[in-house]
Amino acid sequence: MATYEVLQELIITGQKEKVAPTIKNLLESGKPPMEIIANGLTAGMNVVGTRFKSGDMYIPEVMLSANAMKEGMDMLKPLVVGISLFFGMGKFVVGTVEGDIHTIGKSIVSMVLESSGFEIIDLGVNVTATMFVEAVKKEQPKLLGMSAMLTTTMNRMKDVIESLKKAGLRDKTRVLVGGAPITQDFARSIGADGYAPDALSALAKAKSLIG
Repeated sequence: MATYEVLQELIITGQKEKVAPTIKNLLESGKPPMEIIANGLTAGMNVVGTRFKSGDMYIPEVMLSANAMKEGMDMLKPLVVGISLFFGMGKFVVGTVEGDIHTIGKSIVSMVLESSGFEIIDLGVNVTATMFVEAVKKEQPKLLGMSAMLTTTMNRMKDVIESLKKAGLRDKTRVLVGGAPITQDFARSIGADGYAPDALSALAKAKSLIG
């Protein structure tokens, strides 16, 4: 019988081909899609992130896990987004900062927020300060999310915030930052409105920032 622990293990070990049948079993047993995302998929990827950071997992293994995660997200997304978008939480512009091409964490955060009623405008990776500013001008989002997974790119977040100030847009949106090297103290030092270490924390912080 499928359990959240079984799904977590499939994500951790990158067994993509077994993810869909397991999710189907969980759905048939009455488990809510958002609960499957939180307790199965996201929980599994959180373990992957911890193991990667400690050196117990390597890039090829992480990519297998990411592919397994995507398989599950693609299956569950139609079941949650169509309903929850009616809740109108507002727009969330998100991207990985310039010089950084990591996408897994950003994608997980985007999916969790989207399934909770946020409209996601994903700018992708290697996003310059100018691109962030233009997106804020065009979309007028309630939230701007930035991700950085490298210590060499984390200061790009400060560049974006300074560019928003110069463009007269800083008070138009709340800025949420995250990524492996980011801390609460760093977020505070660059003038961000909030910091989240993982997707579920990002959802809670996003809701609190928009009141």
